[in-house]
Amino acid sequence: MKHFIIPDFYKSPIISRVKEIRKVNDPRKKDYSPTLLDFGPVKFYIARHFGFCYGVEHAIETAYKAIEENEEKRIFLLSQMIHNPEVNNDLLKRGVKFLMDTSGNQIIPFEDLTSNDIVVIPAFGTTLEIEKKLNNIGIEVRKYDTTCPFVERVWKKSEKLGQESYSIIIHGKYNHEETRATFSRSEKDAPAIVVKNIEESKIIGEYILGHVSDEDFENKFKGRYSENFDPKIHLSRVGVINQTTMLATETQEIADYFKKIMIEKHGEAHIKDHFADTRDTLCYATNENQEATYALLKTDANLAIVVGGYNSSNTSHIVELCEEKLPTYFISSAAEIVSQRRINHFDFKNHEHLVSDNYLPENTEVKIILTSGASCPDSVIDSVLQKILSYYPNAKSIEQVLAELN
Repeated sequence: MKHFIIPDFYKSPIISRVKEIRKVNDPRKKDYSPTLLDFGPVKFYIARHFGFCYGVEHAIETAYKAIEENEEKRIFLLSQMIHNPEVNNDLLKRGVKFLMDTSGNQIIPFEDLTSNDIVVIPAFGTTLEIEKKLNNIGIEVRKYDTTCPFVERVWKKSEKLGQESYSIIIHGKYNHEETRATFSRSEKDAPAIVVKNIEESKIIGEYILGHVSDEDFENKFKGRYSENFDPKIHLSRVGVINQTTMLATETQEIADYFKKIMIEKHGEAHIKDHFADTRDTLCYATNENQEATYALLKTDANLAIVVGGYNSSNTSHIVELCEEKLPTYFISSAAEIVSQRRINHFDFKNHEHLVSDNYLPENTEVKIILTSGASCPDSVIDSVLQKILSYYPNAKSIEQVLAELN
């Protein structure tokens, strides 16, 4: 797999070293068990897979290359490069400006752009409509297009489904940049509709079976399907694709559900006429991070700390998995750790910031799961680990613990 050049300040002396050791010892990525960093009074279980993935490293390399190659030009990001505040803030400090926010609301009008400007397309990709606007201005869209190749693979699958006369069910968050881009590509080739989860999928399934009215269907999905979408016609032959950062297990559950519905409606002998197998749209990095999280949850940890941007979809899913088993604190950086007794963290389900006291157990050996989403730099994880470690003056040194791993 291609190696990308990312700034050294995103790397770290601890986490990057742990990753390198695991890479050497497990080059085929067969072992999902976590790495134990045993400092004595505090122990960290570090996920086998987390942090920058292929698509994120590609995006970061391209963004910094755009800055380096265009010192005299204005440089714009279509929206956030990736969903991580550390990365986006550093780009802003270097003079890069955002054209839109993550919801697609305009910050700088396209009318203010000229053909001499540089626009960087984020890892999530963009819609055909926006791409056309930029092309009409004369901007070289492809020059600094950082769209993740795994997102593009989903687009190719949607195109193939359309060519084979399937309607497309997209598992994703409707307002997410990637889902908006995928929906734009999908509706070009076929009728398309977005579902957020298995519960929404079941409403569509019940409609297919005749148990939900047209009115109830319209009330639930209005604004989330392509123009001229007719559920009576277009839900008779479907394929499922996904926003690549969704839970892989949930995407598979949704696909399996629609397959079951089509068998119930049309019979197993005719399933290929009504359902397309699309499991290969799942992103390898998202899947690896989620599998590594399941392995983390087999440990005897007291709590989990998950680090990443609060609008990061893949990070929120890791938080969701951890919350099912143990106290979990979703933080954006070490700055959220106020003291040994207090931590600021984010409730992504209710979109609110929380403050918790006594998050670290007292008078006992502390065991902490530490991981992040695919857009979090190793250096940020490093700073979280070192801040917590500072509360334990009798802990073994970092050098000693890392030496024990070799």
